[in-house]
Amino acid sequence: MTEVPSAFDSSDIIISCKDLSKSFGGIRAFSDVDFAARRGEVTAVIGDNGAGKSTLIRCLVGVHRHDSGQVFFDGRAEPFTNPDEARRAGIETVHQNLALIDELTVAQNLFLNREIVRRFGPLTLLDRPAMKKQAQQMLSRLSINMPSVTQRVRRLSGGQRQAISICRAVGAGAKLVVMDEPTAALGVQETANVEALIRRLHEQAVSVILVSHNFDQVRRLSDQIWVMRAGRMVASVRARQTTGNELVALVTGAA
Repeated sequence: MTEVPSAFDSSDIIISCKDLSKSFGGIRAFSDVDFAARRGEVTAVIGDNGAGKSTLIRCLVGVHRHDSGQVFFDGRAEPFTNPDEARRAGIETVHQNLALIDELTVAQNLFLNREIVRRFGPLTLLDRPAMKKQAQQMLSRLSINMPSVTQRVRRLSGGQRQAISICRAVGAGAKLVVMDEPTAALGVQETANVEALIRRLHEQAVSVILVSHNFDQVRRLSDQIWVMRAGRMVASVRARQTTGNELVALVTGAA
């Protein structure tokens, strides 16, 4: 088990936690978890259903408040009390439900809650041309193909929706993008497209935390892999130094 955060130079770490625990009533989600993610790397968290990985991520980004332990972000002790605090600090989260509004356009979803406006005295108007232009630039920066930024999201495929969510996170200037099972409901081609997008984030030195059940996927995409089992963090390995069989053994407890 890799010690955290002393295993890495503090300047290398974008986010970490020490002795983190969380319960819901009498149910313990996870206990005494240590974790760290390096800057500019893709860090994966894997584990069986109920291992506590999604709850851990939600505690790191302020969706849940942990019961005990410490969270550090960007060199400071930073226990976020809600997702807005985490977002203002530079963390964007792509949840499984994507948090998109079907009846809005691609551009409107990309600028949701951070719309560009123009002021005319006491009046404030949406600057739709500016949002459309910047939306196209955001998509182009990540080589994301969309029929049009004026297309309503309800007409898009699952992979295109996922790409919009990721693009919105990066477009907000995030230091860290957290993705919870980003390809769980996608087909083969759409999964490949999202994986290509994650690789482009990596090439641009954007820090990523990837929660996934797909061991082959995390070995393809990740630099570091953390393994949770039954509410405990049981291992941390470099992706290039492990195998699928070893990950299965770590997840199941056979190792």
